[in-house]
Amino acid sequence: MMYFHPNEKLALFIDGSNLFATAKSLNFDIDYKQLRNFFAEQGILLRAYYYTALLEEQEYSPLRPLVDWLDYNGYTLITKPTKEFTDNRGEKRIKGNMDMELAIDMMGMAEYVDHMVLFSGDGDFRRLVESVQRKGVRVTVVSSTKTNPSMIADELRRQADNFIELSDMNQQFGRSPNTAVSHDGHHSHMPSEDK
Repeated sequence: MMYFHPNEKLALFIDGSNLFATAKSLNFDIDYKQLRNFFAEQGILLRAYYYTALLEEQEYSPLRPLVDWLDYNGYTLITKPTKEFTDNRGEKRIKGNMDMELAIDMMGMAEYVDHMVLFSGDGDFRRLVESVQRKGVRVTVVSSTKTNPSMIADELRRQADNFIELSDMNQQFGRSPNTAVSHDGHHSHMPSEDK
């Protein structure tokens, strides 16, 4: 990874639902402990933010174990309750967009960090990336062109200083989905998003 300087102050911004969708379509299982360790080795990692909307009414959300784990393992969790609404076709839909929260935090952190890593392919973030770049921050985007359709918006990829293809990161922070999770307490396994 030629993208990072060892003395750079880094912050990670993870658009949870976007990264989840990207990883799922690549059949890529993310080990969040490894992910954090990897970036902590690239520079001075100040913060790792993870953004996700959680259904409040649900007693059990499939994301809950992941979110709890992240909370205890060096991530800053930014969550908000999702709204369930019925669309004009009468179908139940879930509204839980974290873009605004992510944008506010990125702008707020711009004066404290040298390099931001955005885990999202959402083209709506292009202007945001441009704004923090104008404040002197370098921005690396992690997403994928290998999904069908491509998860990364072309304009976001072009705006970013660097682009990291998620499917190339298996050595760094992937884990093979078929490894049996041992419950004997000898291995601490990371919950993955799809449990």
